[in-house]
Amino acid sequence: METLIQLGEQAKKAARSLAKATTSEKNEALKSMSQALIDHTETILTANKLDLTAAKENGISENMIDRLILTEERIQAMANGILEIADLPDPIGKVDGMWKNEAGLTIGKQRVPLGVIGIIYESRPNVTTDAGSLCFKAGNAVILRGGKEAIHSNKVLVHVLQDALKTTMFPSTAIQLVEDTTRESSKEMMRLNRYLDVLIPRGGAKLIQTVMDTATVPVIETGTGNCHVYIDKDAQLTMASNIIVNAKCSRPSVCNAAETLLIHEDVAETFLPAIEKALAPWNVELRADEKALSYLQKAVPATQEDWETEFLDFILAVKVVSSLDEAIEHIDRYSTGHSEAIVTDDYAAGLKFHREVDSAAVYINASTRFTDGFEFGFGAEIGISTQKLHARGPMGLSELTSSKYIIFGEGQIR
Repeated sequence: METLIQLGEQAKKAARSLAKATTSEKNEALKSMSQALIDHTETILTANKLDLTAAKENGISENMIDRLILTEERIQAMANGILEIADLPDPIGKVDGMWKNEAGLTIGKQRVPLGVIGIIYESRPNVTTDAGSLCFKAGNAVILRGGKEAIHSNKVLVHVLQDALKTTMFPSTAIQLVEDTTRESSKEMMRLNRYLDVLIPRGGAKLIQTVMDTATVPVIETGTGNCHVYIDKDAQLTMASNIIVNAKCSRPSVCNAAETLLIHEDVAETFLPAIEKALAPWNVELRADEKALSYLQKAVPATQEDWETEFLDFILAVKVVSSLDEAIEHIDRYSTGHSEAIVTDDYAAGLKFHREVDSAAVYINASTRFTDGFEFGFGAEIGISTQKLHARGPMGLSELTSSKYIIFGEGQIR
């Protein structure tokens, strides 16, 4: 098993090779990686079964197993995702403006790769191919460290991608995996300043907080999604019901799923019994404040912790508010800055919500589940940034670049 120092040295060397590559060269390599996933579907599924067996033996929840499981359809989707990345415009080399200064120098700002990116993530094997291919297209080498739950799947996936790269001009070490899943390797990676240019954690709140507290490498914070949907007094209630059911139930284990429902008191008496019935087929547990409890049949009282929690499960916190301002205040206090939505026919209320809610993605009359790189047209995503420096929201190719100034002169001196 290679050490992190060895992985770092190899990644640095690979990054220099990638930085010189043309768009067409990278795209051809991506197509080879995509085809390799299809060609090795059975091998990938066999490895995934080992992870699934171990997960069930360890009592991992069904929602977390949903993140872990691979099928032929999911592998096909992963391969298609790589092809979509190949089709995306290459940000590398793009000049973001050019101007002359008083000395007559022509100055431009050009997009360049970040260099070597480290990704720490949990039990979703598709992150392995998404992150590897996105970093590659943006000219970066990547060191991946997935969770122990998916180690067999991740090892095979990275070997498949590396074997595909061996048929191209690129070093297979452009995409590497940390196979040691101990806490020690994780902590060592967080301090790999000599080799990593940036570290991106992708997973639950505990993982992200650990990285933020421990890392000495620059970190882009992603992921934790305590997302809210507010039903305004002027909402279309059928639309509101559809949005809530989608935002909570379509895939509750992901970070863009709704965790808290806020309802204006003017429509609470009508809407809450209806939404309880609409959520019943999924056995959603409702944890409600005192006002909401009076309109619901099977809800339990909400605690302070419920307003703060990313459940990642069929659980929804419910609160009745007296105004749009109270809804915004609640979101401001408890949101993780990921995704929030308002359902309303009041144009002014929608604009106020947009203006005053400070999250990466703010919706009017749409589900929070759309906060996603594919849905935004970025191809696959590295993650969803909830911070404000450099990158915010779904992180696609552009967010995996830096810039340098290019200056043309005619002998000027200062």
